[in-house]
Amino acid sequence: MRERFGGPSAIITLGVLSLSTFAYVTTETLPIGLLPLIARDLGSTASAVGLLITAYGLVVVLASIPLTRLTQRVNRRLLLCVLLAVFVAATAASAFARDYQTLLVSRIVTALSQAVFWAVVTPATAALFRPEVRPRALSILYAGSSVATLAGVPAGTWLGQQTSWRAAFLALSAIGIGILVTIAILLPSSPPGTSDADRGSAPDAGRYWAIVTYTALAITGAFASYTYISPFFTQVSHFGEGAVGPLLFARGLAGLTGVFVIGYLVGRNGWLAMTGVIGAQTVALAGQWALGSNQLATIVSICVSGFAIAGLSAGLGARVLEVAPSGSDLAAAGTSTAFNIGITLGAFVGSLLLPVFGVRATALAGVLFTLAALAVVLAEPRLATRPRARSPEAPEPVLSRR
Repeated sequence: MRERFGGPSAIITLGVLSLSTFAYVTTETLPIGLLPLIARDLGSTASAVGLLITAYGLVVVLASIPLTRLTQRVNRRLLLCVLLAVFVAATAASAFARDYQTLLVSRIVTALSQAVFWAVVTPATAALFRPEVRPRALSILYAGSSVATLAGVPAGTWLGQQTSWRAAFLALSAIGIGILVTIAILLPSSPPGTSDADRGSAPDAGRYWAIVTYTALAITGAFASYTYISPFFTQVSHFGEGAVGPLLFARGLAGLTGVFVIGYLVGRNGWLAMTGVIGAQTVALAGQWALGSNQLATIVSICVSGFAIAGLSAGLGARVLEVAPSGSDLAAAGTSTAFNIGITLGAFVGSLLLPVFGVRATALAGVLFTLAALAVVLAEPRLATRPRARSPEAPEPVLSRR
């Protein structure tokens, strides 16, 4: 194992970094499962609680690139420790919020730390491993974000239903403390710019901007539907409220599968892997919209969409390390911005459609945005600005062709 992948310290560090992605994604999306509980406790509405996700994503969108530029020269271990300390404090503040405004402010502070986190965690993880195993290492890193939907959001939903939604946020703050301590001890102290992972292996501005565009569109489509999936389950598919947690668990399990499948495929043909997951999301959301009243069809569609969005997340890290036109941290900040534009816009579109057209319309909006993403990813090879090397003696590797 050590020779094929990495030393014990690197593997343990990878596991803890993966746990950190779990903590951030769970915190960001936890209101989805706790939406009715938070609304009742704070005297708010479902649409207003959904906007907690919109506001969170908007902060990440606005702050990712400026804060990444500001912290570009900071030692990565120190920077990650500071970000995790902010996460711990702000998530605890969310747990003790007594009104909607306080909860909103605490989530904005958490989002500020996340704005930099996604830019630094990908190159920091990649620097721990040799280039040939980085796609697999990054798939493990992003597996944490899929486990967030597999276990984090369902467990938080269950904990909130059994006790209080506040207990779920407090538990995440405690997890953050353990992550912070471990990272401070194990992560090597590496200034930015000292690893080959800090630069794209095949820089291509055209492909990079195509990736940014289709990421924003695909995630908008996913979150237009996913943000309001709980009321979709109960109002359209007629599941009981107690079934929401298990259904989210099934979706997360499919997402975890997607992480490892796409983590393997993206190293062989990145463009084809991303085309496949976006195509799968299109079909899944179309099925959810058209057949949502059928419970079996709903289960299948949410599992396929969970596979797709998790696979897309896992593939982005490897694609950034391939085509980044400048530093990989700024390139990762750009895709993180695109991802959170999608989360923000998707939740916002859903909040507009929900009171007027009903929750089923959120799935249709998801289909339309994902179709636009599919058109962009299909056009990506034509947008390439870096000429392909042609050499009979040294054929071009598959990874650099896509």
